[in-house]
Amino acid sequence: MNAAIIFILLLLLMLTGMPISISLGLTVLTFLFTMTSVPIESVALKLFTGIEKFEIMAIPFFILAGNFLTHGGVARRMINFASSMVGHWHGGLALAGVFACALFAAVSGSSPATVVAIGSIILPAMVKQGYPKRFGAGVITTSGALGILIPPSIVMVMYSVTTNTSVGQLFMAGVVPGLMLAFLLGLTTWVLAKKHNYPRMQRATWGERWTAFRRSAWGLFLIVIVMGGIYTGVFTPTEAAGIAAVYAFVIAVYVYKDLKLKQVGKVLLDSAAMSAMLLYIITNAVLFSFLMTSENVPQAMASWLTGQGLGPIGFLIVVNLLLLLAGNVMEPSSIVLIMAPILFPVATQLGIDPVHFGIIIVVNMEVGMCHPPVGLNLYVASGITKMGISELTVAVMPWLLTMLGFLLLITYVPAISLWLPRMVYG
Repeated sequence: MNAAIIFILLLLLMLTGMPISISLGLTVLTFLFTMTSVPIESVALKLFTGIEKFEIMAIPFFILAGNFLTHGGVARRMINFASSMVGHWHGGLALAGVFACALFAAVSGSSPATVVAIGSIILPAMVKQGYPKRFGAGVITTSGALGILIPPSIVMVMYSVTTNTSVGQLFMAGVVPGLMLAFLLGLTTWVLAKKHNYPRMQRATWGERWTAFRRSAWGLFLIVIVMGGIYTGVFTPTEAAGIAAVYAFVIAVYVYKDLKLKQVGKVLLDSAAMSAMLLYIITNAVLFSFLMTSENVPQAMASWLTGQGLGPIGFLIVVNLLLLLAGNVMEPSSIVLIMAPILFPVATQLGIDPVHFGIIIVVNMEVGMCHPPVGLNLYVASGITKMGISELTVAVMPWLLTMLGFLLLITYVPAISLWLPRMVYG
């Protein structure tokens, strides 16, 4: 009964158009002060202790690194390198877009940042080459979603914070699925391009490829630093985020010199604003999960679901449907912070690996970012392409279906996600 009241209250507040973070906070406070005798001091204490986790520090640093790279010409060099490698195939420039999104995802940790960085450069080039605008928008909107699956990923850090799962293991688990999804999105692009006979670029010589690689090497080396450092145990994911931010600053300002020193202040302010927004959501979500736990909602839900005779297979179908529905009305960080503490105890009770479960949630978030009404990537792509959301929704459909097929594969073949972390961590 209490769970129903909490969720109805949250839904009503969200329907007023109030930001998710404030809706969460108000729901908790209203319920605590009218229906329970929880002292106000414990609420204040929970607000502070909730974000007192070392892993959370990774979020502002990865955001800052991504912003330096977005402004610092790294994306353009990655696109040139990708074009030199795959540009001569059917739909070469579109394939280069998928490839470049995968590379940029591995240094930024954010899907919207990937769409902005790659899309704002490659979409005008595709239209100029004779590609339909709709095709280009579909490619970039969905490939940009790789930003939260290919590590480092801000969404994975959030899942780790709410469930106490190892960030390092989650990052390792995202590598194979990330590369696999990039390949499947590229395959969909190639099939469509071949069918409609879209333009191809001239084959680059090995000399041109080497030059393009050399120019993008400083940006690509960040992948080696972050993943290599975590993989070898030289530093933790949080320390890797700090190193990534400093490295991205040096690359953007002193190596590529695309970012002037006077612009650094604005990048810092933008990153601070985005970090503050995410931390505010996390704080309120921590309060929300505190309320859920004190009202025994996860435990009650776990016993109800297991009482229905749902095995792991049935439970994962329910989880996917629930997360895809949530993706219609909320953005990824909020979904992870609200849903993970509720679903995670049930998953562990059914013997589902916490790391595998994390990857399932992240892939669901990717799908949610590419469909209306709240798909973040759709809005970012809409701003770049000047296309309406309904037109973009039709444009992304072939790739969205590919992503749904991939979601099923990831859900029921745990080995795809768990092979690498088990090899590294044993």
